Amino acid sequence: MMNYSKVFQGTAFTSKSAKEINILKDYLFCLDDRGMIAKIVSPEDDDYNAMIQEYQDNDHFHRLKEGEYFLPGFIDLHIHAPQWAQSGTALDLPLYDWLHTYTFPLEAKFADRTFARKVYEDLVHTLLKNGTTTGLYFATVHKEASYLLAEICADQGQRGLVGKVVADDPQQNPDYYRDSDAATALAETEEFILDVKELAKKTKQGVYPVVTPRFIPSCTDEALQGLGELAAKYDTHIQSHCSESDWEHGHVKERYHKTDATALNGFGLLQEKSIMAHSVFLEDNDVNLFAETGTAIGHCPLSNAYFANAVLPLAHFHSQGVDIGLGTDISAGAAPSLYDNAKQAVVSSRMLEDGVDTSLSPETRGVDGSRITINEAFYFATAGGGKSLSLPIGLLEENYAWDVQIVDINAGANKLPIFDENEDLYDVFQKMMYLVKPDNIREVWVQGEKVVSQGDGF
Repeated sequence: MMNYSKVFQGTAFTSKSAKEINILKDYLFCLDDRGMIAKIVSPEDDDYNAMIQEYQDNDHFHRLKEGEYFLPGFIDLHIHAPQWAQSGTALDLPLYDWLHTYTFPLEAKFADRTFARKVYEDLVHTLLKNGTTTGLYFATVHKEASYLLAEICADQGQRGLVGKVVADDPQQNPDYYRDSDAATALAETEEFILDVKELAKKTKQGVYPVVTPRFIPSCTDEALQGLGELAAKYDTHIQSHCSESDWEHGHVKERYHKTDATALNGFGLLQEKSIMAHSVFLEDNDVNLFAETGTAIGHCPLSNAYFANAVLPLAHFHSQGVDIGLGTDISAGAAPSLYDNAKQAVVSSRMLEDGVDTSLSPETRGVDGSRITINEAFYFATAGGGKSLSLPIGLLEENYAWDVQIVDINAGANKLPIFDENEDLYDVFQKMMYLVKPDNIREVWVQGEKVVSQGDGF
């Protein structure tokens, strides 16, 4: 029998497809020394009992307690790390005013690495406590503080994809907070990429540099072109905002006489490892372009309600072959929890399908076929995010990383309303998705390593 580094026993929920949940009751999950799932054994398999006999007295055997379940770790595809310090404030302002009145002054403070460390350490720990095992981060224009965020992800055990933000256009960025010019922005981005790739060599769960133009309105053509070339040179992930709001979508059309997506593609910024936040106003040709290039959408339903001026047609875009995952968009989305965003994704989709103008008839006020289920929201928070990042994460399947949250439905501070010991497991799953709080998340594992447990600042 193969020697596994760790063996876990318990009931798990993972996506079978975008619409279906796979319930793995009392399965064994066997890990190799890289923290990958090497083998999954069902109770019906011939070697199930023999494996339990062999491993159950081993320190590396972990059996879930009654009322505990495995879920894949969540994958957050859009986080503005410095904005954690302003989360929950100024959400009543228009996007342009919000950026210039609150956000840019705050992000400028991250020139101070002491301040940056305080915010970033708290943010990464908070996200882990909420079950987020992988985060895709915008940092700031400061190279040193951006690298610090990657180090903190490495130290705390979270899989972090981190971008040094590029914003060099003097017409759109304040003098106190921008890259001095395109050449400097590109040189510092290249140095950042190389530094993070070195850090990744000694980080088990992986950290990744991400080419990060803030969005087209913040960047000159020279910077955008150079960033596309750097991403190709070093095969990095790419992130930006695309067609988030009426203002952004209109700005790019006025500047280039083409859509945001078409302009980004012209700079080499749409490809298999590209994730574009929001993308609410994609036109039909843009959707096709995303599907053809492999570009994914980081869907941020909570922040869209505040700043996007519209609802993302999530079901339609996904049906056209576009990869989609969920993002919190801290701090435009105030909640650090993808549980909250999964629920909001369902709510927003229902509002799009039902419509909101009661002066119209039911047949005309909404968009048919827009609703998604909690199963789909779970898929976008897990498997969809992994597929968007082109990484083997987000599923509890062989050859995927052991990134899990162990959820306790009987946690004293938030006991779920389950009163039948034989409650249908699919119903248990639904209640977990709608009702779990950090109190229920007993442990979080990333790449086979325990990174958070109850008592670690819960």
